[in-house]
Amino acid sequence: MKKLIGLTAAALLFLGGCGSATLEGENTDSGAVEEKESSALVVGVSLSTLNNPFFISVKEGITDLAGDEGSEVKVLDAQDDTSKQSNDVDDLIQQGVDILLINPVDSSAITPAVEAANSAGIPVIAIDRSSDGGQVVTLVASDNVEGGKMAAQYIEEISGSKAKVAELEGIPGASATRERGKGFNDYAKDNLDLVDQQTANFDRAEGLTVMENMLQSNPEIEAIFAQNDEMALGAIEAIEAAGKTGDIQVVGFDGTEDGLAAIEAGTLSATVAQQPTELGKLAMQAAFDHFSGKKVEAKIASPLELIKSDN
Repeated sequence: MKKLIGLTAAALLFLGGCGSATLEGENTDSGAVEEKESSALVVGVSLSTLNNPFFISVKEGITDLAGDEGSEVKVLDAQDDTSKQSNDVDDLIQQGVDILLINPVDSSAITPAVEAANSAGIPVIAIDRSSDGGQVVTLVASDNVEGGKMAAQYIEEISGSKAKVAELEGIPGASATRERGKGFNDYAKDNLDLVDQQTANFDRAEGLTVMENMLQSNPEIEAIFAQNDEMALGAIEAIEAAGKTGDIQVVGFDGTEDGLAAIEAGTLSATVAQQPTELGKLAMQAAFDHFSGKKVEAKIASPLELIKSDN
């Protein structure tokens, strides 16, 4: 292998609610791995959507490192459709890829596809969201529970204790939705006044529509936590249309390019920033490590940072 990116302190083992899939690192009966050079690997990648800048960056992290090593990568876009993702994974299995990197649309719905890969002897690495069943080599993700807590703490800091807040939730069934919500809600229940929670499916257009409805039913809202930047940006559009810019604080999650631009413009208060390109690289590196016979931790964490106007 010509070049390796080490799993540094940014990629330490972390604890958290990450679903119930069996992690290969915890299974002593997983058997010996047939070692392969990285240049010989064919890597199948199924991403939940490529209509979101975050996952485009994840893709770039995977393909950039794979390109450095000479690995072949086949990337498929599930378009946030669980049935399409299942079919895509089945197609990749039929093509005989060496390993699958999967970012699930839904952590439960992906289980049969992971189990099918297990039956075919193809190792699976989960990215950003876990699988609720089947066996995966590792889950590469940020600590979403901690990130949700960070968002709640910052809203309390800028809007005050017991501020009236609402939450825009991601795709129901996605582990990231559950975990970001848990971190936020566990802190908010004692420190904020959570007046509304609705799903907008991690989508900007839905974030706009749901926020419009929230403002109609809860005009007293002082702050919004959106579980990703796309929903946050949609919410900002609704807030601007209602003439409430500056009256309602908005905190997002992911740290996308558009989200950071909104912070610079003063419309987004903050975002809990992941490093999506690094997520992709860490997942690809875990695949290389797996086939080189190295121990791969059952969970690999990418760091989070609260980004606001002053940093």
